[in-house]
Amino acid sequence: MAEYQFPSVTQLAIPFFVLAMLIELWLVRTGRAKGDFSTRDTLTSLLMGTGNVVAGILLGIVSFTALLWVWQFRLFDLGLGWWVFLAAFLLDDLRYYVYHRIAHRVRWVWAEHVNHHSSQHYNLSTALRQSWTGLFTGMFVLQVPLVLLGFHPAVIAFVFGFNLVWQFWIHTETVGKMWRPIEFVMNTPSHHRVHHATNPRYLDANYAGTLIIWDRMFGTFVEELPEDAPRYGIVRNIGTYNPVKVAFHEWVGMFKDAAQPGLTVRERLNYLFQPPGWSHDGSRDTSETIKAAYVRRHPGEAGKPGLPPAG
Repeated sequence: MAEYQFPSVTQLAIPFFVLAMLIELWLVRTGRAKGDFSTRDTLTSLLMGTGNVVAGILLGIVSFTALLWVWQFRLFDLGLGWWVFLAAFLLDDLRYYVYHRIAHRVRWVWAEHVNHHSSQHYNLSTALRQSWTGLFTGMFVLQVPLVLLGFHPAVIAFVFGFNLVWQFWIHTETVGKMWRPIEFVMNTPSHHRVHHATNPRYLDANYAGTLIIWDRMFGTFVEELPEDAPRYGIVRNIGTYNPVKVAFHEWVGMFKDAAQPGLTVRERLNYLFQPPGWSHDGSRDTSETIKAAYVRRHPGEAGKPGLPPAG
């Protein structure tokens, strides 16, 4: 079983990805559905996706080999029953929620994740704007508990493919809100539009991969409001279509910040591991200060989902 291999779900889904993007583009261009495209932006997203695949081929073996090494210390061997795949999917979806929340709250991980948020457009091509440097954050360690519990690394990788396929189609404006039971349980285009938005109420919300129930359980769910349409991108947009700059700009900025003269060791480490926007002199905005400033300007919004109470 240590050498068991499953088909790559994401590779099998590539024809679906291409067809779905073409249909979305046709619907938007013909005015049949809501959406926004930019040729240069879409090309950047496609190049980022290609780079992610290459990085996965070259570097993915490192994390998978590490998890295979952990496998020898497993507490159980759960095998390949149907319930094992279902349990692995649910637990790995929770693992993804934890990773995703860390990625928005720890700059070291945000440095690789920010490129996914760097587009100011929101369409299916945005889903392909993926990281080239995910391995370097070390976040694959979050899969270690699953391996120790008896889920083989190949099983974990297989079920995560379904998670990624689900996350692809929710990157669109052509689908509005869905049937309420689906909106309550599943991550949907509406919920994920919130996640990609820079509106103060939407910052640091809706981290779900497939199941939005994790956000509802852990207090990070914010509903999309028609009176506050999402504005996409990042708080400080980078203004470039160069995929190399998109992939590495935050790493460069982070290390420049940490290398400033006159800082203490603690301040240097804080530039690496505090939330994005943290600065030693308080001169920059974090999501908390942005939300607080918004509430001061709009006191009637205080305490609503995604926003702090007055004062």
